[in-house]
Parts: sequence; C-alpha cells; structure tokens
Amino acid sequence: MRSVYAISKLRAGWRWWAAPALWSRRRAAGEAVLAAVLGLLAAGTEELLSSGNLRLWTVSAAVVVLSLTRRRLPVTVLVVTSALAGLSGGFALLLMVVAWSSGRRIAGAGRALGAFTASYVLYVGLTVAVSWSSPWPLTQVLLTTLYFLATTLVPGLASRYWTQRRTLLHALQERNAQLIRERAMIVGQARLMERQRIAQDMHDSLGHQLALISVHTGALEVDRELTERQREVVGVLRDASVHAMHELREVVGILRDGVEAPAHGAESGQPTARGTAGIEELTDAARAAGSAVELRRTGEVRELAGPSDRAAYRIVQEALTNAYKHAPGAAITVELRYEPDSCVVEVVNGRPSDAQPAVEVVSGGQGLPGLHERARLVGGMVHTGRTEDGGFRVAGVLPYGTEGAPGGAVGAPMVDVEDDFRQQSQKALRGNGGPAMDWTVSERELAMGGNRRGTGSGIALGCGIGVGALVLLVLACGFGLYFLTTELDKATIDPSQFQSIKVGAAEDEVREQLPDGDTFVAAGLDREGPKKPAGARCLVLMSSELGDDLNTEPVFRFCFRDGKLIEKRSYEVVGR
Repeated sequence: MRSVYAISKLRAGWRWWAAPALWSRRRAAGEAVLAAVLGLLAAGTEELLSSGNLRLWTVSAAVVVLSLTRRRLPVTVLVVTSALAGLSGGFALLLMVVAWSSGRRIAGAGRALGAFTASYVLYVGLTVAVSWSSPWPLTQVLLTTLYFLATTLVPGLASRYWTQRRTLLHALQERNAQLIRERAMIVGQARLMERQRIAQDMHDSLGHQLALISVHTGALEVDRELTERQREVVGVLRDASVHAMHELREVVGILRDGVEAPAHGAESGQPTARGTAGIEELTDAARAAGSAVELRRTGEVRELAGPSDRAAYRIVQEALTNAYKHAPGAAITVELRYEPDSCVVEVVNGRPSDAQPAVEVVSGGQGLPGLHERARLVGGMVHTGRTEDGGFRVAGVLPYGTEGAPGGAVGAPMVDVEDDFRQQSQKALRGNGGPAMDWTVSERELAMGGNRRGTGSGIALGCGIGVGALVLLVLACGFGLYFLTTELDKATIDPSQFQSIKVGAAEDEVREQLPDGDTFVAAGLDREGPKKPAGARCLVLMSSELGDDLNTEPVFRFCFRDGKLIEKRSYEVVGR
C-alpha cells in the first residue's frame, strides 16, 4: 500500500511539474538536461572559489531544483535565486536563465515589476551585507547594480518583449484567419443566392416554353391530316422536348440545392442517366431525326467514375448538336474506346451535304470551351479540330478514377491564396476548412510583412529600446572597467619594485616611487598581517601577481618612522 501511495504521489508531482498540456516528453527531458548542466557549472564555480564539499554539493543540488521549477513558479524562483546569488557565486549563471524564463512567464506588468524589484533589492542587499566591512559601500552598490542590470534585468526585458511580440503576431494571425473564414462564408452565401435566382429564372422561362412545345407537339401528333412520316417526326420533337424538360429540372435542382437529382431508368418513362449508358439513347434519337449515326465500342468495357461518366455523355451530346447545326445530313461516327488507362470518346462528322444547307441557329459560343473545362476538372482533356476531308472531330480522353486536376479538386478552398490579406501562406489553408495555427515565428514575421505601418512601428520601437539599453550597458561596463583599473593602479606594485626599495631610505623618496594606496580596493588590508612597529605609519599595497589560490592575496607593507623606512614585509591575507 505504501508503494502504491508513493507512486501516486510521484505521478501527481510529475503532472504538477511537467504540465502535460504545455510540455512534451522531449521538452521535459531537455529541461532535465539543462538543469544537470547548470548544476555541474555551479559545482565547478564553487570549486574555483575553494568552497567545501558540503557547500559545493548543496549549491549544485539547489541549482538543479530551482532550474526544474522555474517555469511553474517563476516569481518565487526568481526572488530566491537572486537572494542566493547575492550569497554565493555558484548561482550567477542560473540567475541569467531564470531571468529570461521569468520575463516571459510572469503574468501582468505590475507583478513582473514587483518581482524584479524584489530580486534587485535582495541581490544588492545581500551582496553588500556579505562584504559589509568595505569602506566604499556606494561604489559597491553601483557595481552590483550594473551587474544585476546586465545579467538579470536585460534578459528579462528582452524575453518579455519577444514573448509579447510573438503573442501579438499570433493574435493578428488568428484574427486574419477568422476574417478569411467569414469572407468565405459570405462569398458562399452570395453564390448560393445567385444560383437560386438563376435556377428560378430558368424554371420560369425555359420551363414554360418547353411545356408549350411539348403540349403543341403532342396535339399535333394525333392530327389525322398528318402523314405517318410527319407523325414520326413530330413524335421525335415531343420526346426531345420531354427529355429537355427533365434535364432542365435536374439542372435547376443542382443550381438550387447543389445536389444532382437521382438517375432514372428508361423503364420509368424518364430519360436515362447522363452517362455512357445514355449515349446509345442519344444516337437512337439522332437516327430518328434522320441523321446517319454509327455507334462503336472497342476494348474491355469499364465503369467510369461519376464525373468522368457525365463528361463523356456531354461530349457526345455537344458534338452531335454541333453536327446537327453545322453539318446537316453528314454521316456521324460515335466511338467509345476503353484504353487501359483512360476512356477515349470520339465523335467525327463528315463534310456537310450540299443538298442540306446549315441550319440558322443562335449559338453562344460556349459549347466547346465548356467541354474543355469539364474534362479539365476531372483530370482529362478534349481535342477539337477539322478532319482532312472537311469534317469535324471532337475527342475526349477521360480517366476512370475520381482524381481530378489540382484546380478542380473537391474541397478546394473558396478563398484565393493571392487575395488573403497578404498575411496567409499556403499552410494557412490546411485543416478543417480553416487556417492552421502551427506557424513558426519566422513564418509569421515574413507573412506579416505587408502590414508595415502597424507592426513595423512597434518592432522599431522595441528594437530601439533594446539597442538603447545595450548601449547604456556597454557604456556603464566600460566606465566601470576604467574606474576599477584606475583604482587598482593606486594600490598595486610589482614584486620587483618591492625588492628594489631598501630599508633606511628616506620616506619621501620611497613614497614618490609607490602609489598612495588611497582607494577602496586596498581598504582593510592594514588591519591584517603581522603587528606594526610601535609609533610607525604603514602603507599596505597589493601585489600584481596572484597568490597560490583564490582565497589568499599577497600584499606588501612599508612602515615609516621619523622620516625613514624602518620595515618592509611581504605576506598573504585571506580573501576578503
């Protein structure tokens, strides 16, 4: 039972720390590796500072724990790390990482300001408290402040600015995607309304005229004064008008509802489906009208997909109509060739007969271009042209399957890619009818290039603030280095210079050769070391060479009395 309880607690702790909704397993592994690296670096830093083993491993473990929890508790970890960094140098590198992470994860500008202010106060206060004996506390506060600005505040501000900029770009992208979806819906609704209007007009006008033709031809067919041949021709006209009415009803249904009416069989008294099965009926009707039409089928008959099947029917229908109009009396050959990879539909009519002039008809010039477009949408092609004997040939190559050309793919986006606010890429039109939101930051930056006035000014302002802060930091660091170098020159001599000075020399001559030592760098050195000679005034300076370890510092002491150098000593003091 205890083991089960422990496992449940471990799982609860994992869910709290790893946040599965935000982190993947790869991300959690990366965080663990980063924490281990920071822990090793902290241990190495403490070893350089000659810390004991207990403190070394304690600091390393604390760094690992703080690194792993910095994303879940950004404010707490930032404040604690800043306080510990003021007490130990092993937390210096972690402080920069925590500042970057906290800058982007602390919600609210006021809360972030309070967290960084508290961190600054703790860091500077504890750093000064550790070296409270320094006679230059204000100078130490200045240097500590500059260090805090460079290692904590600047990374935090940069991370916060970068995160807010990414959030803004993401929000703009989502807004533009929503606008595109709304525009697509409006366009689709307008298209549907226009189709319904066209369907109503066709039904009211053409339907009425076709109904009149059907009624009159039906009445004329039973007229006793007509010959048998005339009744046969009138019957053909009546059947044609009835078929035209059925096709009109189907077209109106498609325009109005977007769904094609179900196919009817010949046994129901309705025209057959508009596919290859209906081509024979087209040729029979043409023969009944007096045209010489021959239908051929070659190859192994295969079933075509719905779009290709209807395209084959329309090719034959349009070719026969053109032959009626432009070459009356000419022989017509309709051939269906079932090739291994496609179906070839070919309609060839001969040269028009001189005995029957071409019929004067109204043509909109949309028949053949419509065939080309219909074939393209199903992934096929249509060829039209005159034959060597003066006739005309229409040939279509249609695939058996359902795959179509890219431009006619089912479900293609209704929004033109070239007109999507100049802020969408090809990736934005993936998914369930809407833009995908998995863009990278670089893609968003490139995509948002068209809106330069709004985001460009914000980017320029942010870059200007960053550059200004960087320049101020460089200047402050340069000033600090110059100031520190100057102060070191006031309290440092070479060992050879110490050896060249002889005991008993005049005080004025010796002081002319040595710096005055009046600097905060040498503060407190005169309180350590061997006991001073009675009544003597001593000058303590640092050596330009380093000691045996980082915790000791070699110094030189010169003691004067009665205007002469009475003693000089070289010794080491423990690091201050």
